[in-house]
Amino acid sequence: MGLPFRRLGLAIGAGLLIALPGAFWLSHPSSHREYVAVTFASADGSPLDWNRLRRRPVRPPVATPIPVPPAAAPAPAPAPAPAPAPPPPRPTPPPPATGSTQQVLINQDRAQNGLPPLAWSPCLANVAMQNAQRMAAQGYISHTNGPTLDLACGLGNNAGENVGYTSAGINDAQLNTMFMNSPGHRANILNPAYHYVGTAWAVAPNGYAYIAVEFS
Repeated sequence: MGLPFRRLGLAIGAGLLIALPGAFWLSHPSSHREYVAVTFASADGSPLDWNRLRRRPVRPPVATPIPVPPAAAPAPAPAPAPAPAPPPPRPTPPPPATGSTQQVLINQDRAQNGLPPLAWSPCLANVAMQNAQRMAAQGYISHTNGPTLDLACGLGNNAGENVGYTSAGINDAQLNTMFMNSPGHRANILNPAYHYVGTAWAVAPNGYAYIAVEFS
């Protein structure tokens, strides 16, 4: 016995339900099964033309471009560190003066007082040069180690030192007069125990002249 054949039209709103025609089984609570043939139709009830539907061009999908965020501006380069300032130049000691006439004036003073002249000592002159440069660099007169270095020259067991300065450059006559008017400095010039002398001048940047006179 054949199963009853039925047509079933399905409509969804005004749209189309597109599917291939075919058959499927519906399950019922009864013990027998019923085969239902389904024919699809358009919304107005007319049969669908499957060949026409197959020929309908399908619009290809359109790719939507994804906006790319603009590239971030590069960070500015850090400013270069300033170069360190060069260290200030070291002050150079003033050069010693040459051609001093202090020895000549000292021997004149000694001759006027019945004393023998003092001989020139390169060793004492070197000590005098060191002390004159030191005073010019420090900007004031002082006794540091002159007599000790004088004794190191090996010229005897007695040593003495006269130091002074002028504000207007080298002036041997002025300094000799000042020494002779000072009891302590005069005593060194006229000391009968001395036999050698060495003198030196050094001029500071401000024009002050410093003298050291070494006796032994």
